[in-house]
Amino acid sequence: DECVLRGGDLNNTTFHIDIPKIERGEDPRTTVMIKNIPNKYTQRNLLELIDANHIGAYDFFYLPIDFKNKCNLGYAFINLKSPGHIPGIFRDFAGKRWERFNSEKVCVVSYARIQGKQSLIQHFRSSRLLLKHEKYRPVVFNDDTGKHEMMQACASPRPPSAVAGPFTAAGGLRAKHDGACVAGPGATDEPPAGG
Repeated sequence: DECVLRGGDLNNTTFHIDIPKIERGEDPRTTVMIKNIPNKYTQRNLLELIDANHIGAYDFFYLPIDFKNKCNLGYAFINLKSPGHIPGIFRDFAGKRWERFNSEKVCVVSYARIQGKQSLIQHFRSSRLLLKHEKYRPVVFNDDTGKHEMMQACASPRPPSAVAGPFTAAGGLRAKHDGACVAGPGATDEPPAGG
């Protein structure tokens, strides 16, 4: 199947991974989506597969979970420390069948819409998903400790009203939420984008 072997949707080349272009240093993107993951795979299962050949190559990983059914949504995000790590991930996963759970699904690897560790942290840090059990949170490589850690929850996620604008329905000025996170990977004193 040409679509699978190319690693993405044939009709949208924006997210297509071009290995020769990466190897020539012409594509600086570092974040990929791994798709068609069997729903029974856990974060631990997938990280074990990735770490078999790529330990230390990535600094952000997130496998979204359906909290109600306690299973993954079929895709994951991984940010590689450099574009040079993408060909190895692509060769190990794209177009391959999954080893566990007798799945017939074939893995697809493409670029993600959000690119880079800091952009991913910024995107997820004020999300309500961080209030869920720690094992469902994104994994971030902590440059200070040299270890992968679960992304820490913000002290309080940005309330929906904070994105509606500076004024309340009653016409008063709305308090601005700074979105600061508690200590841990991805924590900064900067407010989230748009805040």
